[in-house]
Amino acid sequence: MEKKASIYKIALIGVMTAITCIIGPFSIPISLVPISLTNLIILITVIILGWKMGTISCMIYLLIGYVGLPVFSGFSGGPHRLLGPTGGYLIGFVFLALISGIFVDKFRGKIYMYIIGMILGTAVLYVFGTVWFSYQQHVSIHAAVAICVFPYIPFDIAKIACAVIIGPIIRSQLFRAHIMI
Repeated sequence: MEKKASIYKIALIGVMTAITCIIGPFSIPISLVPISLTNLIILITVIILGWKMGTISCMIYLLIGYVGLPVFSGFSGGPHRLLGPTGGYLIGFVFLALISGIFVDKFRGKIYMYIIGMILGTAVLYVFGTVWFSYQQHVSIHAAVAICVFPYIPFDIAKIACAVIIGPIIRSQLFRAHIMI
């Protein structure tokens, strides 16, 4: 039975990583930092898989993009994306998954706690991304916040709202279908 559980876990990680790779490239290029659906998929992933498997899925996504497959925004990939102006946001996805997923696991079924965890995870994502963007673009932190944070807050609030609506439904359907262990 344990081997079957492991196979399911690996398959679910693979499916969620594939979904992230499929949806992640679609973005709206409003500045050097595009509006991406990647963080929405990561939030849904941690609701479905929990913090460990959700974070593993996110890390595999980053590795796939790092080796050059076009899974990052704008159908791009490669190490230069992780080292470029938006690289801090890409690395920040790991912390988004980790922090949000811990809240999801610790407070299973408490949507308001999911929201708190997702807001904290998004804040850490903003810190990583904004500091790296500021360094890469040689702009002040204040300018980077104005460019990279304020315009994105409404979109990220909407993504969190979508995740806490869609994620639990998918998770319950997987349990109902006896796919989740």
